[in-house]
Amino acid sequence: MIYEVRTYDLKPHSLPEVEKRFAEAYETRKKFSQLAAFWHTEIGPLNQIIHVWPYKDLEERGRIRDTAVKEGAGKWPPKTAEFLARQRSEIFMQFSFSPEIKPGKQGPFFEMRVYTYAAGQLGNLTKAWEAAIPNRLKHGPATAIWYSELGGLNQFVHIWPYKSLDERWAMRNKLRETGEWPPSVVAKKLGLPDYHLVQQENKIVMPSAFSPLQ
Repeated sequence: MIYEVRTYDLKPHSLPEVEKRFAEAYETRKKFSQLAAFWHTEIGPLNQIIHVWPYKDLEERGRIRDTAVKEGAGKWPPKTAEFLARQRSEIFMQFSFSPEIKPGKQGPFFEMRVYTYAAGQLGNLTKAWEAAIPNRLKHGPATAIWYSELGGLNQFVHIWPYKSLDERWAMRNKLRETGEWPPSVVAKKLGLPDYHLVQQENKIVMPSAFSPLQ
């Protein structure tokens, strides 16, 4: 399973219209394959939408995308070019300990943390997270835990759902008190090799009305 994450930066004040046009066009697009999630930013970079598409592999991605354009009767892709300031697309692989994204209600607040790790550190990061994640999941679910395959290199993404921002604060404080999180702390306790990060980003996103994941 791969996930294509398409991140679009929009011109100010255009989000409602972009989501409207996307929702209308998606009625045609979902006949070929469905979204995993569609989010817009609430905290962090403003005027940003993030749509996540699951595929079996790159071959399936290419075939479905071509078919959707050819057979979409001019309704796909959505006519939003006038509102777009920047677009990027990345392919992510899920770790063995990551859940698949399935339709349902988890949020409505999702914390998306994007870390860039130093070259050659994926193995150390994986071992630390494998050791720490079982205890973390006792306190609440993860939405996704991925590493990049195409696009930005050495990227690690983890996404966490919360019912409210207050729940997020309470959860983070509780986890610090347990000493079982973050994974770097667990790795040190267990004598595992540390992993080195060179950049960290964080944003709070919320689902659009038509997102299969809410």
